[in-house]
Amino acid sequence: MFAPDLKAAVEKSRIIAVLVVDEAADAVPLAQALLAGGVQIMELTLRTEAALDALRRIVAEVPEMTAGVGTILTPDQVRAAHTAGAAFGVAPGVNPRVLAAAREVGLSFAPGVATPSDIEQALEFECRLLKFFPAEPAGGLPYLKSMAAPYAHLELRYVPLGGISPANLSAYVGDSLIAAVGGSWLAPRELIAAKD
Repeated sequence: MFAPDLKAAVEKSRIIAVLVVDEAADAVPLAQALLAGGVQIMELTLRTEAALDALRRIVAEVPEMTAGVGTILTPDQVRAAHTAGAAFGVAPGVNPRVLAAAREVGLSFAPGVATPSDIEQALEFECRLLKFFPAEPAGGLPYLKSMAAPYAHLELRYVPLGGISPANLSAYVGDSLIAAVGGSWLAPRELIAAKD
């Protein structure tokens, strides 16, 4: 469910900026600022009306940024993200209808997992890159290592989000289970709105 070249780009980047954009006009300067800071992959969350318009602007004007869409909760959102040019999609959980829609349109997709049952449901859709969410509240890296152990032979990789910060970043990125870390601290909503 995740294109091999895109998965390799995620693993190389080691970090994904997770963003809430309130005004589409902020999208291009934001993408350019992230690139200037060495961040090449971003996830625009569908928590605002501006998210898909922001994505379209980035795809058109900052093609060197790999931009995906997060907080995808419905099949219609999958299709809208794909149509808008998303490189990938992310969900907080494992919804079979959402995963089926992603497979149908050919959108690389990382569902959110927090339990072994979640992992097994994701495996039904051949997902090998999984969002671990909410990472810290669920038990952090020690919990993930325990949960992931029965599936080690499948070489699954995880992108933890939720409670990740500069204080615990190095522990996560240093572990072989981790493809990349997602973080909202890179560009908080307030700084984006302030055009900082």
